[in-house]
Amino acid sequence: MVEASRGACLVVGVGDGVGGAIARAFAGEGYTVCMTRRPRHLDQLEALAVEIRQNGGDARAYGVDARQEAEMVALVDRIEAEVGPLEVVVFNIGANVRFGVVETTAQVFSKVWEMACFAGFLTGREAARVMLPRGRGTILFTGASASLRGKDGFSAFASAKAGLRAMAQSLAREVGPKGIHVAHVVVDGAIDGVFTRSIRDDVEGLLARDEILKPDDIAANYVWLHRQPRSAWTHEVDLRPWGETW
Repeated sequence: MVEASRGACLVVGVGDGVGGAIARAFAGEGYTVCMTRRPRHLDQLEALAVEIRQNGGDARAYGVDARQEAEMVALVDRIEAEVGPLEVVVFNIGANVRFGVVETTAQVFSKVWEMACFAGFLTGREAARVMLPRGRGTILFTGASASLRGKDGFSAFASAKAGLRAMAQSLAREVGPKGIHVAHVVVDGAIDGVFTRSIRDDVEGLLARDEILKPDDIAANYVWLHRQPRSAWTHEVDLRPWGETW
């Protein structure tokens, strides 16, 4: 087994926004970053891994459906065997959709729950499985405004994110006393990225005024959480631009 200098960091759900920024941030800290995305997007993920390596980091891409238990078990075992001990695991799948409750089909509700909640459970469970024998590690979950409140049109998404938050609390209370730091990050506001730029034409102005969340600044908080001393662990932090109404 070839171990990374600081161990491995697994980021489940890496796109061109927050997930990619988290991967770059931990690669910059000296971790071998293992990134996952659905198999059909593996080419894009491989391109990000190449970018990170070209900038002096170490990154690997895996095409995985995080809702599939067998795939997540195999992924964690493979990383532990081929890369090194998982020191940090980040769950970053969103699955944000908006439908009125009458238009929300059982299929939509179930799929959103599988992606935003159940996949988080599998990620957290498998991280805990390998971290507990070592008595160390950090497990981080990306939340949203919907983790705290359900708004009109977001019954599927809000219930899934609230479930993820509750699961993270339970996990923290179970494994925290055994040396595993579990934290939940509420990202409360619009985030600069491809999607936001596709629906808004004022992003540059928002960036200039620091009125939109920047992926790199979000990612810096994940690194900060991992670095926290055991005498002062944070379980939940909420991030929003200074002018955001909340």
